[in-house]
Amino acid sequence: MREGRIIKGIGGFYYIDSEEGLFECKARGIFRKNNLTPMVGDYVFFTVLDVEEKKGVIEEIKPRRNMLFRPPVANVDQVIVVFAVTQPDPNLSLLDRFLILAEKEDLDIVICFNKIDLLPLEEYQWMLDIYSRVGYKVITTSKDHPISLDDLRQALAERVSVVAGPSGVGKSSLLNHVQSNIHLQTGEVSNKTERGKHTTRHVELIPLDQKGWVVDTPGFSNLRMDFTGELQLTHYFPEFLKPSEECKFTSCLHEKEPQCGIKEAVSIGEISESRYESYLQLLEEIRGNRKY
Repeated sequence: MREGRIIKGIGGFYYIDSEEGLFECKARGIFRKNNLTPMVGDYVFFTVLDVEEKKGVIEEIKPRRNMLFRPPVANVDQVIVVFAVTQPDPNLSLLDRFLILAEKEDLDIVICFNKIDLLPLEEYQWMLDIYSRVGYKVITTSKDHPISLDDLRQALAERVSVVAGPSGVGKSSLLNHVQSNIHLQTGEVSNKTERGKHTTRHVELIPLDQKGWVVDTPGFSNLRMDFTGELQLTHYFPEFLKPSEECKFTSCLHEKEPQCGIKEAVSIGEISESRYESYLQLLEEIRGNRKY
């Protein structure tokens, strides 16, 4: 058997990058019986059925280091979360959801604020400050400012990266400008809804000149939080860790409890109000999900 990595999956066919080239493979029926579906990013063993036509069958999926379900991709190193500073206006609550899902999968995170050519720095600096203070790596980009793409190229180098974010923020346009041989379909933001049109139809690993791989994914705007309990949520807000040591109760949810280190940190500006509001919204959502 040969070994390789799935770099694309369309219509039940999986395209596997291996030392002998790219093979088009189907998956054995046993995977369906075992309720297991191959994913882009999977390392697999496969049998060659036709050497000349480069066709084969996937026999085994190696253990996954991690996996995301939306987008469906496995063995990722980092997530680059792209939001526009305007057109569409940034939804920080949605951004926090992306960050939590990445934290939950123990992925490295880069936040990319795009379309900086459309606003002066003083109108979006406050957003950069919020997430830089948390400890996230924050970069700014514009496809019309080539030098601004250098930080993005550096972040992508030698890593498997998911580029995620809502539609219309310019993910595909950025990747097209990062490397000349990437030709991803792009869409414009609807004037009526200020939402982007969905342009990416499948998940694919794209090889980069910087010896990395990038996954371009469909844009989406609703991320469901799936936690077993409220206490779990606190772990995915890195800036909550130290202040929570000052909470009176070890089971503090940082909501209505007295002597709460998190609420005190918010009141003195150590934790941003927008991040705390995101936390409270998600807390309520987790409780609502538990009722069903």
